[in-house]
Amino acid sequence: MTEGSLDAPKREPIAWKNDDFYDAEKIDAEMRRIFDICHGCRRCFNLCDSFPRLFSLIDDGPTGELDGVKSEDFPKIVEACTLCDMCFMTKCPYVPPHPFNVDFPHLMLRYRAAEVRAGKTDFTARQLAEMDRNGRLAVPVAPLVNWASDRDNRLTRSAMERTLHIDARATLPKFRSRTFVSATTREPDRPNTSAPGFTAKRKVALFATCFVNYNKPATGHAARAVLNHIGVETRVAYPGCCGMPFLEQAELARVAESATRVSRALMPLLDEGFDIVTLTASCGLMFKFEWPLIVPENDDVRRLSDATWDIDEYVVMIAREHGLPPGLNAIADGVSVHLACHARAQNMGPKAAEMLRLIPDTKVEVIERCSGHGGTFGAVTPTFEVARKVGRPVFRSAVNQARGHIASDCPLAAAHIMQGARELAAADGAEFKPRTPEHPIEIFAHAYGLMEEA
Repeated sequence: MTEGSLDAPKREPIAWKNDDFYDAEKIDAEMRRIFDICHGCRRCFNLCDSFPRLFSLIDDGPTGELDGVKSEDFPKIVEACTLCDMCFMTKCPYVPPHPFNVDFPHLMLRYRAAEVRAGKTDFTARQLAEMDRNGRLAVPVAPLVNWASDRDNRLTRSAMERTLHIDARATLPKFRSRTFVSATTREPDRPNTSAPGFTAKRKVALFATCFVNYNKPATGHAARAVLNHIGVETRVAYPGCCGMPFLEQAELARVAESATRVSRALMPLLDEGFDIVTLTASCGLMFKFEWPLIVPENDDVRRLSDATWDIDEYVVMIAREHGLPPGLNAIADGVSVHLACHARAQNMGPKAAEMLRLIPDTKVEVIERCSGHGGTFGAVTPTFEVARKVGRPVFRSAVNQARGHIASDCPLAAAHIMQGARELAAADGAEFKPRTPEHPIEIFAHAYGLMEEA
């Protein structure tokens, strides 16, 4: 045994089909084992609010050790975890294959799964997780839904806060009257053939993702325009949500169902030679890493995991292996790019920043810290202030960098940063330049003149 580990983190499949996984006494014993290791290390104190809560419970207890903390207080620690995986990926020296076998996020997931099995679920969070159902219902009446969810609509937002515990101060995603999938079914694919001798000679199936499909089609249009422009044939696919919202709620059977259904639907595209490219960081993480841990016996899932790329990762690969056509123009005032936790957890490097740095004469500054938002975490009343607290250093960085664009691979993080930075700048009497949160691929499309600049 060594004190720490320099080996790459390695996870074992999640044993969610085993009854021991849900045993309350065994979960409590494992929490006490891992919490005691965390107490002796404390390297992760500044990642999220779970660790300060744990350490405060210990320090303020009668013994100053974990034995002075009541198990009844453990839910406070679990509540603050967003499953961002940053402790597992970047901080903890005791993750497997180290013998201490510390996997804090999956321990939090196990506790929540036991709560779900016991019937302890949050109604609002569970309903918000039904992304496809909500999207199908909202799209036909998008203007009405957006009016009701607008922060300036005090009547409806105060009612939502009282009844659904959706914080009236939180910015909620807007729905579009036309989905990305419906908009692309009638638009022919046009790979660029204008650059003599240039073609990437690859085919991509863009997994639309629930957020891009229902809330932010502009990201999908930008990705398709860029890939076509650099010589890649594209097709749009969306068999359904990847299940990340249900992973956050620890409904693992629902995630397994999504993994089985979606991977099976994408197999014909793989057979035709298409690469699979995801348009948000969370979906990429699910395809590459989380699904194989939840349904490790599924051959379709394993095959899809090997064939999946993040959109920024894919553009960087094309640039390296095939080159890019000329025509990239500088982005005025530069970009602050937030490296989303779920992009970092894919262990692929800072691909958003690498891609944006391909744009000539453009200042690209990186914010490499959790925004504080994840799923419903930054929207519901119990954790809204925690999300702001965790995100405040990111907001401050965005204001201080004073760039013209804010970008993140996580659309929820981008909107959260935009709101927090605007409020912080206003409180300081400063100007905040960016007008809208963007995905990095949208900015790359602007640089090629394929989309109007935000």
